[in-house]
Amino acid sequence: MRSHDLVFLLDVDDTLLDNDRVEQDLRRHLEAAFGAERQARYWEIFERLRSELGYADYLGALQRYRLENLRDPHLLSISLFLVNYPFADRLYPGALEVIRRLRAQGPVVILSDGDVVFQPRKVERSGLWSAVDGQVLIYIHKEEMLADVEERYPARHYVMVDDKLRILAEMKKIWGERLTTVFPRQGHYALDPKIVARYPAADVTVERIGDLLEMEPSRFGA
Repeated sequence: MRSHDLVFLLDVDDTLLDNDRVEQDLRRHLEAAFGAERQARYWEIFERLRSELGYADYLGALQRYRLENLRDPHLLSISLFLVNYPFADRLYPGALEVIRRLRAQGPVVILSDGDVVFQPRKVERSGLWSAVDGQVLIYIHKEEMLADVEERYPARHYVMVDDKLRILAEMKKIWGERLTTVFPRQGHYALDPKIVARYPAADVTVERIGDLLEMEPSRFGA
């Protein structure tokens, strides 16, 4: 397989796509369908499942909620809401332009955590799948799968763009100077000072993903 000088790895949720707004829309839809008490119960199940799996599983939480509410017809509408959600409307400004700009410098790969059904659906419906020509990797814990990433996309240098400093720090431990980490300060994880304080700073910090349009190629450290 051909090795590249530079490969860009881009996270999805709160990096290219405003997942916080997706959750807000889901909360409103759940409350309208179920009421405040049952909506709260869904999120309790969701958080417990996220602790078990290590990633967000919206459909899995809905399946577990169903076991407690076998006769609730609203479950079908929630499922349709999720799978048909207009994710393209939640891309951050400039997200697709950033992908096009980066592709002029090297291959761009979506590297995300998530389940094997809903997360690919999100990537496809948002337009990100076609923007990277189907170069999409979705793992349970992507920071533990760097050997697989390297086998599929060998490169002299990598750039990882992610809103979670924890992920960036773990990847930096493994790839060291072969990796440039880029931290867009978007989403609740990136804006929580307690979370940010736990980890070392990224190599590059930007306020929003669109700022990469103005970045000189030399900043990526290749």
